[in-house]
Amino acid sequence: MVMGPTCGMLLADLGAEVIKIEPLAGDNTRRLIGSGSGFFPMFNRNKKSIALDLQKPEGRELALKLIATADIVSENFKPGTMKKLGLDHATLSRLNKRLIYVSHKGFLPGPYDHRTALDEVVQMMGGLAYMTGRAGDPLRAGTSVNDIMGGMFGAIGAMAALAAREKTGEGQEVQAALFENNVFLVAQHMMQFAVTGQPAAPMPSRISAWGIYDVFTVKGGAQVFLAVVSDTQWAVFCEAFGLAELRADPRLATNNDRVRAREWLMPLLRSHLADRDAAELSAVFEANGLPFAPITRPQDLFDDPHLIATGGLAPITLSDGPRAGTTAPTVLMPLTLGGERPGIRMSPPRLGEHTRDLLAELGYGDEAIAAFQAQDIAR
Repeated sequence: MVMGPTCGMLLADLGAEVIKIEPLAGDNTRRLIGSGSGFFPMFNRNKKSIALDLQKPEGRELALKLIATADIVSENFKPGTMKKLGLDHATLSRLNKRLIYVSHKGFLPGPYDHRTALDEVVQMMGGLAYMTGRAGDPLRAGTSVNDIMGGMFGAIGAMAALAAREKTGEGQEVQAALFENNVFLVAQHMMQFAVTGQPAAPMPSRISAWGIYDVFTVKGGAQVFLAVVSDTQWAVFCEAFGLAELRADPRLATNNDRVRAREWLMPLLRSHLADRDAAELSAVFEANGLPFAPITRPQDLFDDPHLIATGGLAPITLSDGPRAGTTAPTVLMPLTLGGERPGIRMSPPRLGEHTRDLLAELGYGDEAIAAFQAQDIAR
């Protein structure tokens, strides 16, 4: 729903022609509501859509003809599904040794690979939910971190395989998996244990690496994140907020001293800043080069002046849902190439929007295409 589509979106954003093969009923994410309603419009831009029934031999034959024109095949099915369809790596690589085949799975091959995985499943079993929540209260991260990053690793692997093919003339299989991706995310906490012998505490109760690194509730109940992460910043912070006495306190001389003093230091700082306005605090921190952040809701980012000024948002036409046909901004890739953000060439496609054009490119005439549609082979 997200992992494979993310891989395709990234390659599409970078300029590839990406053809999304959907079932005749369409990608399930076209119909999701609630927290899934943003999946399709976010992860399927810059793609063409063709709807095929891969359960029928004729539908598989059309898919094979498309694959014959491709550099990369990317799939996100349960283990064994592509083999049943005759579209697995072993079969396709015999037809074209240059083909690069990207499999997005729950687990890399091993004892767990028969399990059904979801982002939440691997967050729970992979230590991320433990680290995010309070002790005894595991909590998933607030977005599809493993699905999205897993798709990123699939795309990275695909591009590495393309580079290798230039030297060897042969393609290869790339595998990316949710569980291993999640373990990569928490690896810093694993290594913390390896280095210190002490288990990492969940983030809400961790011993911070920094003396001041917290959300402060200030005037009117507003909240703002403030951080002071070096001895130089501590001096600047104390000067900016009239804390000369704390600046001179030998118990607070270094960052590590301030970490050890957090139990009594943080209440003092919270009290000192409590009557300040969040905007005023932010302005002082910004003027002095200190890290700060307003507590922002996702919907507020559509009006973020930096995103707007830097071209980080671009309009698309929604293909599905109650607002289908209307325009909405979407978020572009977080990088520039030659000073430019990879942009939107095509809005998320309507189901089967490009079926006729793609089949025509394969050499089928109007009569043959109409027959495929009448027999529910294509739509």
